[in-house]
Amino acid sequence: MKNKSALTQKLCASPHIVWSAIFIVVPLIMVLYYAFTDANGAFTFENILRLGDYTTTFLRSIWYGIVATVICLIIAYPLAYIIAQSKARVQSTMVMLVMIPMWMNFLLRTYAWMTLLEDNGVINGIITKLGFDGVHMINTSGAVILGMVYNFLPYMILPIYTVMTKLDRSLIEAAQDLGANKVCVIKDVVFPSTLSGVVSGITMVFVPSVSTFYISQKLGGGSFALIGDIIEMQFQVSNNFNFGAALSLVLMVLILICMAVMNRFGDDENAAGGMMI
Repeated sequence: MKNKSALTQKLCASPHIVWSAIFIVVPLIMVLYYAFTDANGAFTFENILRLGDYTTTFLRSIWYGIVATVICLIIAYPLAYIIAQSKARVQSTMVMLVMIPMWMNFLLRTYAWMTLLEDNGVINGIITKLGFDGVHMINTSGAVILGMVYNFLPYMILPIYTVMTKLDRSLIEAAQDLGANKVCVIKDVVFPSTLSGVVSGITMVFVPSVSTFYISQKLGGGSFALIGDIIEMQFQVSNNFNFGAALSLVLMVLILICMAVMNRFGDDENAAGGMMI
């Protein structure tokens, strides 16, 4: 009976295993193969050695990702707290408002920001009608970061909000009874208890921000190329799959390091929580 149950579990898991093998393992093997071979299929380290020419691009991608992630956290945390403290019906409405932009195509959302930020766009049109000089916003680093924040902000809000809804309100009440003000309650009680949601949100925002490419092309005008832009160019324009794979390999390593660090913080927080109990 036990063997039959184990066999049933394996059969139920087999579709997931096949899916993972086809769409995860096989592509990774292909990336490794192309990264360490030339156009003729011969083994080489040339693609890896060329990566040094794009150090500035890597650093720019990481920096923009960090800035966008910090801004998202600053906006998302108080917003998630406000939503979690609201009544159930208000919570549902506000969560829906957060998720509605995600239902729209990513490209359309980016084009919408182009219309807003252009020199003759909606925002500058309003500014000039008010009697002020127009502001150049499109094709700037600020526009690129703004696009990242807008597109990835929901991925920061939702995990933090989910953790906050599970927060034991008796802890907050106990802190208030002991004389803690609102700032102390958030700093010493709410934030440590919701750190796992913060870690998840940081990971979910930083990873796509570092690897994005379309936002920088449209809102940055090609003047602020990110590593995603270089990878796309290698595959779509230069047809240099080998070097594009090498760039992708390094980007994957950076993302895995980021996820490992974030998971370590999450593990530490869970361990601390276990000790307190």
